[in-house]
Amino acid sequence: MELDRRLNAFRPDLAADTLEGRVEAARFVRGEPASVIVPVAALRPVPDLARGIDTELLHGEGIRVFDRAAGFAWVQSDWDGYVGYLPEEMIGPQSAPTHRITAPRTFLYPQAELRKPPVTSLSMGSLITVVGEAETRGTRYFLLPSGEAVIAAHCLPVGETAGDDYVAIASRLLETPYLWGGRSGFGIDCSGLVQLALMMVGKKAPRDSDMQASFGEPIGREELRRGDLVFWKGHVGIMEDAETLLHANGHTMTVARENFEAAVKRIGWLYDLPTGYRRIV
Repeated sequence: MELDRRLNAFRPDLAADTLEGRVEAARFVRGEPASVIVPVAALRPVPDLARGIDTELLHGEGIRVFDRAAGFAWVQSDWDGYVGYLPEEMIGPQSAPTHRITAPRTFLYPQAELRKPPVTSLSMGSLITVVGEAETRGTRYFLLPSGEAVIAAHCLPVGETAGDDYVAIASRLLETPYLWGGRSGFGIDCSGLVQLALMMVGKKAPRDSDMQASFGEPIGREELRRGDLVFWKGHVGIMEDAETLLHANGHTMTVARENFEAAVKRIGWLYDLPTGYRRIV
């Protein structure tokens, strides 16, 4: 069986050493640990900025770098194993993050002062390294090694979770723009919403909807309740309750709520009926 190129780093000239004996390649390498140093890094199947993106990596996330050439790095995500190319300037040395961003989006300030123009923005799920704290007019900040600051209330220590209700996390992303391949609070797709929300409650899920279709346990349509997943060919949604679907979709171009039965009828003309239902355990 041919290996999935999305989850396995192999080319005719080079492959991950973990694949030796399973694929043919001129060289096998262990790869170099590194981290993402931009707010969001788009991962592509080829080193070409004109190509569509497969997924995104968030600030501070760990990766393994197998190759660097012509300004691109060929990498694999530590979190979900996704493989692809991104501009080399988007990665830096391996970091030791201490906290994760929990707000859908937050600002990074040049110092502990919200009246200062932000340096950049960070998405939910991003990882940062906190080296100190400060307070200005009653607002508490975490300080980064650069001296930059983020609102402390928008963070949790790595290892702690934002509760256990991943549907509540997903609902915080309502009205977030739909973005094919998106996985952040700035833009997200259907399976990205599922993966990001689950990550925030400490659960690791595959990245794409076809991978998620084998995640959890199968159930019948009549059993649907809050937190269950509904799959169509190329699409996935989250049941907010027995009658309401929460999903990032190309119809509204946002993360939106929709009556489940109405969604089945609307989606049916293009993608037919749901292909399956899963319960996360």
